[in-house]
Amino acid sequence: MGRMLIEAVLHGAGTRLAAALEQAGNPQVGKDAGELAGSPCGVKISDDFEKSLAGCDVLIDFTRPEGTLAHLAACRRLGVKMVIGTTGFSDGQKKTIADAARETAIVFSPNMAVGVNVTFKLAEIAAGILGDEYDVEIIEAHHRHKVDAPSGTALKFGEIVARALNRDLAQAAVHGREGVTGERAAKTIGFHAIRGGDIVGEHTVMFAGPGERVEVTVRSGSRTTYAAGALRAARYLAGKKTGLYDMFDVLGLR
Repeated sequence: MGRMLIEAVLHGAGTRLAAALEQAGNPQVGKDAGELAGSPCGVKISDDFEKSLAGCDVLIDFTRPEGTLAHLAACRRLGVKMVIGTTGFSDGQKKTIADAARETAIVFSPNMAVGVNVTFKLAEIAAGILGDEYDVEIIEAHHRHKVDAPSGTALKFGEIVARALNRDLAQAAVHGREGVTGERAAKTIGFHAIRGGDIVGEHTVMFAGPGERVEVTVRSGSRTTYAAGALRAARYLAGKKTGLYDMFDVLGLR
């Protein structure tokens, strides 16, 4: 993902790569960041986070929750804006992000891809029209190295559908099924996670009703879609001082 972001920034309109960060001890530290994308640019990969933030307008973060929160604390102190594409946050960690948005501007979304966010909107519309007569199941597939399940994107689909149906997702969610489960409970929302190979990301929201099934599906074939969306989010923050935003704000999907 880092390589994709570097390439997108170097070739994007109105963007400049000010820093590239890695963990201490990573063999890439000290190398030209642009070489990873085939375009040497003179920016060295650094493990000195706070020093690297000097002169930056926006930090784009695709890491892990613990790392993101450490980066968030520094951005909050230094007034650097942030695009967060990391997933797997707890409710408490999400609150920390929301609190930080009182002091700096943040775009926080479990999926930055434009097509995925359009699909979020389609699922919202479908849920509102189809209503309680249709059972909802969410199926997602990712590569074997993904560490969280369900994916943040799948959970976002669940949140959107639950809100459209006036349900509490914490009460409605059912994660996988095994054994003698009994009849499907009304108004539940099922989640199913597949992990294998090098699948970039696939999500389907299934609305199964009497006599028909409606499926809204998005398949990501490359991480370039996430990088392109992250850059759109960074540009969106150019005119913002504080506030918590998501890709619906960036794309005008409210």
